[in-house]
Amino acid sequence: MVEINQNEVYTTSEARSLLKVSNSTIKRLLKHGILRANKVGGQYRILGKELLRAVSPSIERRAVHIYQDMKRKFKQKIKPW
Repeated sequence: MVEINQNEVYTTSEARSLLKVSNSTIKRLLKHGILRANKVGGQYRILGKELLRAVSPSIERRAVHIYQDMKRKFKQKIKPW
């Protein structure tokens, strides 16, 4: 079993094999922003943490929930000012 390293940089073909999806699926994920990547020399490079986020959306949802909770508390704190 291959492990995704969050600090590694992957090409689209490497990401495709790690996620076990087709070439058209990788293109669609990139196009819709589900998988974030940087273009280097006309080719996409995807960070490992983006691959992990794509396969584990529960972690992303938990992080969003924590952020929104903190934001709400902050707004309540500064409202009297």
